Amino acid sequence: MGTGRRLRENERDLIAAMLDRESTSAELLSSLSANTVEDTNDGGMGSIRFVGSGSERHLGEAIAEAEYTDDDGILVSIALNTDTSGRLYEVDFWKVDFSPLRRYPSPSDLRIK
Repeated sequence: MGTGRRLRENERDLIAAMLDRESTSAELLSSLSANTVEDTNDGGMGSIRFVGSGSERHLGEAIAEAEYTDDDGILVSIALNTDTSGRLYEVDFWKVDFSPLRRYPSPSDLRIK
């Protein structure tokens, strides 16, 4: 993977809102400032992957899920995934019609599952 970029404020806020109910949230939240991310090639849906160091990383599990309705009325599902070592792996957006996001969600838009 490449060098990546720092999390944007709206991405950090979204992750914090999704982690609010998680027992491991303090540890994962404290790691956010040190993490870098890369945008994924998802057709403009907004997914990001955390850049890992060291050995190859693999998708572990979804630790938080949410949804919201984009400005065009289309449902967007969001999953916060960790790798097999329990570190943040990705924020996966899936807009049910596969179109690009019109508006990135704020925490108040989310319906946490």
